[in-house]
Parts: sequence; structure tokens; C-alpha cells
Amino acid sequence: MNKQWIDISQPFSNKIGTWPDDTPFQFELAFSKDQTGSVNIGRFTTSVHTGTHADAPFHFDNNAPTIDQLDVNIYIGRAKVVDVTGLQSIGREELQGFELDGVERLLLKTAKTVSIEQFPTEVPVLKENIGAFLQEKGIFLIGVDHPSVDALEDKELPAHHALYRHGVYILENLLLQDISPGNYELIALPLKIQGADGSPVRAVVRAI
Repeated sequence: MNKQWIDISQPFSNKIGTWPDDTPFQFELAFSKDQTGSVNIGRFTTSVHTGTHADAPFHFDNNAPTIDQLDVNIYIGRAKVVDVTGLQSIGREELQGFELDGVERLLLKTAKTVSIEQFPTEVPVLKENIGAFLQEKGIFLIGVDHPSVDALEDKELPAHHALYRHGVYILENLLLQDISPGNYELIALPLKIQGADGSPVRAVVRAI
């Protein structure tokens, strides 16, 4: 039997947790089948950083690429899930004990549970030294199961900048709680939104 793809993206609903003061997600049926005579037509509004999403470097650097300028191959291919549950900060020291040779995409499982409807007040953070470490290993994509790789109140975003300086791209708000550590295929394609600083993704993995 073929191994099945597993969805690791947060479901969008009108109750999904949103960054404070950011645009909340809202879906509505703009026109019903009764109104049009043939089809239902929905519409939605959202921040591109709500739910499971990819950050474009333009999100934190005005001179960096927008989401539509990034290579789609970044978000498709082999990935490794590692369990760092309980750690409040993660960097070179915390990751060097894992077997990461040959890994290109790294997904960090940091929490036993995630409340999709409740935006967190605190998250584990990535240390600034993680960028150089991941580059040394050949890793160019990092994914986390919370809304930011930096502290939520941090305006300097040291981890975001360190990752980009070392060629590492970012996925945030993955759902990894039911995913065992190990090697997977990953598909987490962002939408091709011209000029955007990020995009929702539908992220799925399949064990290999």
C-alpha cells in the first residue's frame, strides 16, 4: 500500500488565531447558487501571515525577493522532522546532536499541542547562530510549528535576518504534533502573489 500524504497545515476558519492588529481571516459566501442561478461564489480576506504560511525575505527586508520571485523547488522535496519539544530557544548547540547530513529541509516540532484558534503569547525562538549552522549542513528551508521564528514582540527579527543571510527560507505555523520524527517528502507551495511578503501554503508530508 502506498504511503499517504499527511496534511500539516492549519485549517482556515473565521475563528483562526491571527497576529494582534493584523487582518483576520474571514470567508463568506458572496453569492449563493440561488442568487446566481448556477453556482456558489465565496470570497475571503486574510493576512498572508495567518495560518500555515511561507515568509518571503521581503517581509523583513525591503530590498529582498517577494514571494512570487522565489524558486518553487525550495518548497518541494525531502525534509526531516526533528523533535525539540520543550526547548525555549533553538540554535547550533541544540541541533548539532541530530543527524542532519544530507538534509535540505528541516521541520522543527517544538510543541506537544497547538491551539489553532488561540494566538500564542509566547513561542520558542531560533537563535541567531542557527543560520550559519543550517548553511553549513546544506539546509535551505526551516519550518516551525508556531507563528514566528523570533520572539513575538521582537522588532529586530535577528533569526529572520540570520536565516536569510545564510540562504535559509522560512515556513511558519505548521501542524507537526501528530508527525513522528524522521524523513519525509514535503510539498508546501506558496501562492504566486506578485509583490507579496508571504503566502499561505497547503503543507503536506509523506514518510519515506
